[in-house]
Amino acid sequence: MLANALIGLREGLEAVLIISILVAYLVRTDRRHQLRWVWAGVGAAVALSLLAATVLQLTSTTLTDQAAQRFEGTVALIAVVFVTWMIFWMKRTGRTLSKELRNQLDDAVAIGPAAVSLLAFFAVVREGLETAIFLWASAQTGGSGVTAILGFGIGLAIAIAIGFLIYRSALKLDLGKFFQWTGVFLIILAAGVLTYAVHEFQEAGDLPGEDNVLFDVSDVIVPGSAIAAVLKGLFYFSPKTTVLEGAVWLTYVVVVLFFYLRKPKPAATTAVTEVVEPAPEATVAN
Repeated sequence: MLANALIGLREGLEAVLIISILVAYLVRTDRRHQLRWVWAGVGAAVALSLLAATVLQLTSTTLTDQAAQRFEGTVALIAVVFVTWMIFWMKRTGRTLSKELRNQLDDAVAIGPAAVSLLAFFAVVREGLETAIFLWASAQTGGSGVTAILGFGIGLAIAIAIGFLIYRSALKLDLGKFFQWTGVFLIILAAGVLTYAVHEFQEAGDLPGEDNVLFDVSDVIVPGSAIAAVLKGLFYFSPKTTVLEGAVWLTYVVVVLFFYLRKPKPAATTAVTEVVEPAPEATVAN
């Protein structure tokens, strides 16, 4: 549940901040009549994200065992790619996001209501589809869809509350640090989802090494026990892990964390310092 709450908090806050930037700019420039078109785009993005999650669930339940394993493994891989890309995208464009959205919104208003709705739709649907896919893969990995949805709902509610307080200038939050450290945790979670994908492909017979076990601590951390549930919920830890799963987990974590945490080159310092914190300007709502 905690892992899914983190997903809801991180991804939810990104979406909330994007919406708050659009809303705050329209309010500040006395164009409140355009807000309904923003909310129409946001509503359509949320609906499409929910539809995507529903399609994933229905598809997985209609497949044979082997086909379901391949399907779940493929979706888990896609989820890891999406999350990894979004983490680096936010790191690279965070500080300029507010300015870019305001400029795009000016252009969209000049074109008409449909353009405003499309801008809001595409700004939010990226987060929504990524969240739907990653949450679905997380639910398969964690073994409980209800728990995954509950955890995500808690995280999303907190994100909405934080976003509202920031919008009202009632809360100061170092968003750069927040996204940096939640990004680290998401990388670790994504590594767990990646090993789940490997596990599914091994069970389907598409990858070798299903019987080549790296460690098996099932006698200490009994599957189904409270501690096993906590470790699985937090890190997608499996008491029985193959060599390939362990190698993939370690490689992903080391490589991705290296590029994510490394300092920019001195020549690029000026450009990068403009890029980390997504929405301090979203706090300027009045």
